[in-house]
Amino acid sequence: MAHNINYNSHTGKYSFFSVKEKAWHGLGQIVEQYPTSAEAIRHAGLDYEVAKSPLYTKGSGIIQTAESIEMGSIELEVPDYFANTRTDNNAVLGVVGKDYQIVQNREAFSFFDAIVGGGDGILYETAGALGQGERIFITAKLPDYIRVGKGDDVTEKYIVRP
Repeated sequence: MAHNINYNSHTGKYSFFSVKEKAWHGLGQIVEQYPTSAEAIRHAGLDYEVAKSPLYTKGSGIIQTAESIEMGSIELEVPDYFANTRTDNNAVLGVVGKDYQIVQNREAFSFFDAIVGGGDGILYETAGALGQGERIFITAKLPDYIRVGKGDDVTEKYIVRP
């Protein structure tokens, strides 16, 4: 199975981090301590913005006016469709409609921080980007656990944002 982890040619790093041990693909940055959300974003190479830009296509090249027919290249705006692009490297992440709302990477992490009251106790274990950065993922361990029965059968709680 291919990993599809984003490789950032500007930084020379894969957009992935994990805590203390390598993931199955062996890529990315390994950190020794659980990072804050801001640190996790940097370690995983997710510290970029996404912008929604108008989408254009090339015209047929024939421009007809009342006086003549000219050959030339024209750009036509595609109405109601936009390209989502990374602002750090201009990679096109996808085509969306006019109503699409971008969720920036830092907002995805803020959601996790809000779950446990400002980030106290949440333990970011992995994060990264797939493809050109159009998909991000986060795994975080919550500060509590579930104990089954009277024994030592403990289940840790995780949240994942694919």
